[in-house]
Amino acid sequence: MVKVNKLGIVLRSTNNIFENEGVLNPAVIKIGDLIHMFYRAVAKDNYSTIGYCNLSSPTEVQNRNDQPLLVPQAEYEFQGLEDPRIVAIEGIYYLSYTAYDGTNALGALATSTDLVHWEKKGIIVPQLTYEEFSHFAEYERSINEKYARFNDYQKSHTNQDQKVLLWDKNLIFFPRKINNQFCFLHRIKPDVQIVVAVEKLTDLTIEFWQRYFKHVDECIVLAPKYDHEVSYIGGGCPPIETNEGWLIIYHGVHDSVKGYIYSACAALLDLENPKKEIARLPYPLFFPEKEWELKGEVNNVCFPTGAIVESDTVFIYYGAADQRIAVASVSLSELLAELILNKIKI
Repeated sequence: MVKVNKLGIVLRSTNNIFENEGVLNPAVIKIGDLIHMFYRAVAKDNYSTIGYCNLSSPTEVQNRNDQPLLVPQAEYEFQGLEDPRIVAIEGIYYLSYTAYDGTNALGALATSTDLVHWEKKGIIVPQLTYEEFSHFAEYERSINEKYARFNDYQKSHTNQDQKVLLWDKNLIFFPRKINNQFCFLHRIKPDVQIVVAVEKLTDLTIEFWQRYFKHVDECIVLAPKYDHEVSYIGGGCPPIETNEGWLIIYHGVHDSVKGYIYSACAALLDLENPKKEIARLPYPLFFPEKEWELKGEVNNVCFPTGAIVESDTVFIYYGAADQRIAVASVSLSELLAELILNKIKI
């Protein structure tokens, strides 16, 4: 098994009103000697904004803003901005996040050229009801019955005065274009899906998504497979490009007598055809075992959302029990070697 070093908590909540309930699920990117962290900051009533700090080393915070960097400005994100991820593509920073309006949770995007000034691009995932989704998804074949199960649960736990849309979270861009096209992961429970062949983000029209869902089974790159991810899986950190393929650190969830347990997991995708899974660890990369991961706002959670590579070490930043941010490290070469031992048999 791959050896993982848990280096502890790097960021906790403060008395500042915007983050006094918790900090979690950060986006990270290293520019020069600084590691920039954009994190979900939670205030009273689960109201989320995006906070900012930078680190001088993988575990040492150097500067931290005492006010949120990004706040809700539109109706679609009225209740908060959640779980950011970040990549740089051709000189532009793409910060994706979940926009929550109190009923619907959907992937949205903001861009910047300097990490300070941001332009919000709005929701870029489909804005469809489950009925609309299933109409197109079942055009040629039936879909996994779990889709209906998760959607029914969502409807029963939301405000029925507002239109309930298909939740589409974990919007994560690849850090470069592939064949001159934007690629990004997104998640509709219980699978992780991928969009390829989008030359411009403005191509993501309702007509695009209607065509896409007619062949949604061809777009599922990862689905639950092993016991530790049997309930559902979702995207984690932005893909890391390696000689062996795109390294995907994602989260897997399984139910237990203690409730859902969230673990960090690992897989490899083909470099030029990221719809193709090459390998997957048959066990969690790491799981809740430390006190800071077992007890919090939501118990038993390791939720990876950001990673950097220094030499042969991957530092993985994750939300710990939905209340604090921790970091773990793993040897990149050791992890890749273990993944190659678990290649998908064709």
